[in-house]
Amino acid sequence: MTELKFEELLEAGCHFGHLKRKWNPKMAPYIFKEHNGIHVIDLQKTIVKADEAAAALKQIARSGKKILFVATKKQAKDVVSEMVKTIDMPFVTERWPGGMLTNFATIRKAVKKMNSLDQLMKDKDFNSISKRERLQVQRERAKLDKNLGSIADLNRLPSAIFVVDIQKEHIAVAEARRLNIPTFAIVDTNCNPELIDYPIPANDDASKSIHAILKHMVEAIQEGMNERMLDKDAAKEEEPATDEANANEAPAKATRPRRTRKADAPKAEDKPAEKKVEE
Repeated sequence: MTELKFEELLEAGCHFGHLKRKWNPKMAPYIFKEHNGIHVIDLQKTIVKADEAAAALKQIARSGKKILFVATKKQAKDVVSEMVKTIDMPFVTERWPGGMLTNFATIRKAVKKMNSLDQLMKDKDFNSISKRERLQVQRERAKLDKNLGSIADLNRLPSAIFVVDIQKEHIAVAEARRLNIPTFAIVDTNCNPELIDYPIPANDDASKSIHAILKHMVEAIQEGMNERMLDKDAAKEEEPATDEANANEAPAKATRPRRTRKADAPKAEDKPAEKKVEE
């Protein structure tokens, strides 16, 4: 994982906040100054919070769990989809399906329906149905794929979510908080950082800024996944050695303590009678 540099964030415009009149007072600890009516974010604090978030995401990835990325705004959706695909994590870049987390069972049913439509379209009898019915199936499949295709492999609730712009994705944040799912997010000066477990103060409106922060997170996740693979390989190498050592060791016989039988115990009548000395 490469070190996040101040100059890199500065060049990407991560320090640009919103107009002063739009600020959230709870972002005050992360604001460096005001310049021409615009708040400037303290990039030193951005680096600290980004490193904290990256370390936590790395551990989640190392444990083999899934992290859901949410970014439906125009400036973020392409950046997120391209980068997150490289680490094979689920993401939502179209409209957030309401209840995706709190009503996850229903979302899974929709994904299963999409898979069943795939099977139907592959069937040799699919071409025998009317053209109108084929078009209906294809349109429904395309619609489901657009909204749910990127989360098709998400078989259970994610272990964390990463959000770009918590103002826009407030429903996703609320659902995650309700289910106690850890939240990570890029928070701008108009946001409430207290809603997020791992807030990263930065500009969430510029593609370059989003890319700079997300790159650091993706590298951390990839590193965690690589370490998980190394752990698995090491465990496989230890197993044969352990089995061989166990085979060479002769099993020791379990010895039971000998019980004393009643017949072996001295009886009172077996003792020689003492002669009575007469006076």
